Amino acid sequence: MATVEIKNLRKAYGALDVLHGISIDIADGEFVALVGPSGCGKSTLLRSIAGLETINGGDIYIDGRIVNDLAPKDRDIAMVFQNYALYPHMNVAANMGFALKLSGRSKVEIEDRVGKAAAILDLTRQLARKPVALSGGQRQRVAMGRAIVRDPKVFLFDEPLSNLDAKLRVQMRAEIRELQQRLGTTTIYVTHDQTEAMTMADKIAVLNAGRLEQVGAPLDLYRSPANLFVAGFIGSPQMNLITGDLARKVGADTIGVRPEHLAVSRDGDGWHGRVISAEHLGSDTFVHVEVAETGRLTARTVGDMPVAAGDDVVLTPAQGHLHRFGADGKAL
Repeated sequence: MATVEIKNLRKAYGALDVLHGISIDIADGEFVALVGPSGCGKSTLLRSIAGLETINGGDIYIDGRIVNDLAPKDRDIAMVFQNYALYPHMNVAANMGFALKLSGRSKVEIEDRVGKAAAILDLTRQLARKPVALSGGQRQRVAMGRAIVRDPKVFLFDEPLSNLDAKLRVQMRAEIRELQQRLGTTTIYVTHDQTEAMTMADKIAVLNAGRLEQVGAPLDLYRSPANLFVAGFIGSPQMNLITGDLARKVGADTIGVRPEHLAVSRDGDGWHGRVISAEHLGSDTFVHVEVAETGRLTARTVGDMPVAAGDDVVLTPAQGHLHRFGADGKAL
């Protein structure tokens, strides 16, 4: 286990700046998710920590030691890739133990470490199989096992669940989180899926165009976004953002309200509008409403809400749940 400190990290490809002075402190044993849209620099940041990218400025510390000039193999990290990167001609045991074999570990030690990791990951019965005979979830476990056997100071995950179907992603994110908590290994996890980050991480770092927008606990980012970008990115469905006279009345350039903080009724005080569509998901219903004063808004209400396209409804924002943003996009 180890701390990771990223200090004013900069990365450019020729004249193109990709990372603009990123600074993040990661505590010993902490699970940190790097999130943001495609092209925001999150994978480049992870690869820089791993030593797979040469940085143009700043410093990276792992367990208090600067690693800027160290090769990946000397940084005491283990990386799990999106495509698993398994050797097709090797069985599970050989795949998991390959890095240990390259480092000159004894056969007895390799078998011991592989056996223990396989038990943790429920792979003992698959050790003799080739990757082609495994399910997607099992292949992902093998990739994780290859990282575990090295007993690194830091785990690095680069969108490891993006190739799995929706049901398996939910299962695997719970397994990864439980595994990380059991091992206590400092973990940095890249994902474009903010729901994945919210459910797994101790701390989330939101990146946008190579800049760090906000770092904090998942619920802190959800409840108190620092700016419009974070407000719109964190949360599903995303926060409703309203400009114009309604915002100016409360001294803001933009106001935001989460879908669950909009009550839906047939009459009363609030914003009157017409339902464009209603998504009935069982436990919840998402109601999309066209409101003259605000434009289209989304409300989240109970699953059995009797509402359909064409209905006239009133949306009432909950007291104390309006977010205010200035002309610069920052929270007021």
